[in-house]
Amino acid sequence: MQRYLRVLKLFWSTAIAAELEYRINFIVATITSLGNLAGSLFGLFLFYSTGYNFAGWSWDAALIVLGIFTLLQGFSSTFLAPNLNNIVRHVQEGTLDFVLLKPIRSQFWLSTHTLSPWGLPDLIFGGAIIGYAGKRLGLNINNYLVSAVPLLLGLVILYSLWFMLGATSIWFVKIYNVTEVLRGLLEAGRYPIAAYPAAYRFFFTFVVPVAFLTTIPAEAMLGRGQITWLIGGIILALALFLLSTWFWRFALRFYTSASS
Repeated sequence: MQRYLRVLKLFWSTAIAAELEYRINFIVATITSLGNLAGSLFGLFLFYSTGYNFAGWSWDAALIVLGIFTLLQGFSSTFLAPNLNNIVRHVQEGTLDFVLLKPIRSQFWLSTHTLSPWGLPDLIFGGAIIGYAGKRLGLNINNYLVSAVPLLLGLVILYSLWFMLGATSIWFVKIYNVTEVLRGLLEAGRYPIAAYPAAYRFFFTFVVPVAFLTTIPAEAMLGRGQITWLIGGIILALALFLLSTWFWRFALRFYTSASS
């Protein structure tokens, strides 16, 4: 474990040093994040400005969901996209050969080799929205701590799904847009799951588990969480993570390397 932590520290310090050569990118990323956030707030405002409420969700409660969604966007931009989107490139260019030869687990290397600080604005804005809405709702530190577990489970679920999609590039080499399909589906998480018809709620809970990413952590933060959903989230996150590990090893059986 200590060896992996040292490697991780080396990975991220090198990545940050390289990215900071282009500081103007942070300004661009901040403006982009502000634009996306303004669009999300405007879309939510269109519902509530007419007096319509999602069942059981006030304006401030819905802001909690939007804040968690923004946090997930920041997490994806900082950790997932810079790493997992490159699996396709490694397979296409044959550089996956060198990854597999390294004395470290290839899944760990592919998942953590770099990071992008340009996702930090989304993390900051998401935290700010949650703090603002939480203050209006009278939430305390215990509410935030309770939601940390389902939020962490949501991050594991998102990572596992993203990694498995990236691993399919071993069969279908040029699938650069496959993760964009996942990101498009996850856009549904910016609103409470109650905003959708019953059929969509079923789809976004049991097929593409968007509800476990935003709505369930928000309910836990609001003190409305149910132990059954928490247990379900733990089982789902663990199952998907183990499945992603197995699926990667299975996919490598079909990898023929650049020289084959």
